[in-house]
Amino acid sequence: MAQTVLVRGARQLLTLHGPTGPRRGDSMRQLGVIEDGALLISDGIITNVGPTRRIENLAEARVASEEINASGRVVMPGFVDSHTHLIAAPPRVGDLRNSGDRSPSKGAAFYNAEHIRRTSGPSLAFQAKRHLQGFLRHGTTTVEVKTGYGLDETGEMKMLRVIAQLAESGFGIVPSFLTPHTPPPEFTGNLEAYLVWIRDHVLPKVKTRRLAQFVDTFCDPSGYSVEHANLLLQAARRLGFETKIHAEQSVRLGAVRMAVEMGATSIDGLNQIDKSDAMVLGQSQTIGVVMPGPTYQGYDSRMPPARMLIDEGAALALASGFNPSVSATYNMMTVIAIACTHMGMTIEEAITATTINGAFAVMSAPRIGSLVFGKDADLIMLGVSDYREIPYQFGLNLVALTMRKGQVIYREGAVEW
Repeated sequence: MAQTVLVRGARQLLTLHGPTGPRRGDSMRQLGVIEDGALLISDGIITNVGPTRRIENLAEARVASEEINASGRVVMPGFVDSHTHLIAAPPRVGDLRNSGDRSPSKGAAFYNAEHIRRTSGPSLAFQAKRHLQGFLRHGTTTVEVKTGYGLDETGEMKMLRVIAQLAESGFGIVPSFLTPHTPPPEFTGNLEAYLVWIRDHVLPKVKTRRLAQFVDTFCDPSGYSVEHANLLLQAARRLGFETKIHAEQSVRLGAVRMAVEMGATSIDGLNQIDKSDAMVLGQSQTIGVVMPGPTYQGYDSRMPPARMLIDEGAALALASGFNPSVSATYNMMTVIAIACTHMGMTIEEAITATTINGAFAVMSAPRIGSLVFGKDADLIMLGVSDYREIPYQFGLNLVALTMRKGQVIYREGAVEW
């Protein structure tokens, strides 16, 4: 017998109903709001959405096995965080940040690689699971998780196995193999050999074992040139991977056109792009993913030019850029607040960028990102009566309930006074 859940009485139900493709331009401001809205869920799938009076009079609603009263609250899709480094080393509490220096710590790649190498797979999984629980408490129901800190084959495969284990346990996870940021010590001074080794040995192994959906690469003076990134991503596409790229975050190298021409699903970073890059992105199907959190904490010199990207027609997604040793926030509501106050985005654009466009950035929009018929019931209930309050509640967790595939997996607890 089907398990039916009725969510009723939402002060505002944000459905994100709209165009079938990524949202851009004016469509980023259309949230599909239903005042006093309700939805019906059967075996984890949304079967009906509309005004409460209509939905609760349906025969299926009258025999629902569970009823959730959202009276006076906002109900919206769960957040989709399309860029995280979930598995990484803990903070270096003795580094320069504690002295007031806002510059990034040196040797971060090797620090993380050492942590991955000396930590067992079960321990890494335990640490990552704690982070995922934090994401769920803050309303994120799907996260893209990257490797990249293992550096060598042993470390990268360990990370991919941990990611697969977490996905099997029911978390909404999209796995990405990030070609390591920098060669390990055994390849020092021989970058070309390292790239060939990744192309001819590591990528086919990851594909054969079906451990990643995406291949990502880091195009930066401290990582790979545009030519090297293109070599790796083209090899990935020949193997059947979807592709992503970190680009133009610390300096502009001219990677946007290359990534668009080779059909990258997303370009992540984009802090240093110019108008010509925004125009290229706006005329493409590639999603721009921006991460204001690390910049807000001082790891980049310039906020991503979100307003320019949107005005030039780009489909934009917002992500946390979560990394426990760099910028460890689970809170996409904080990301939204920064986007509204420091990047010129409207609250409607920011919500779109953290839900349906985030889903497009991980190629999961047919299942998640909006509350419409036939999609997974991944949703959150916020303890506010108007979604426009979100940017004002800086740093707070407004989530009263998180649901994934129709199952309530988090409820706000009572305070013992």
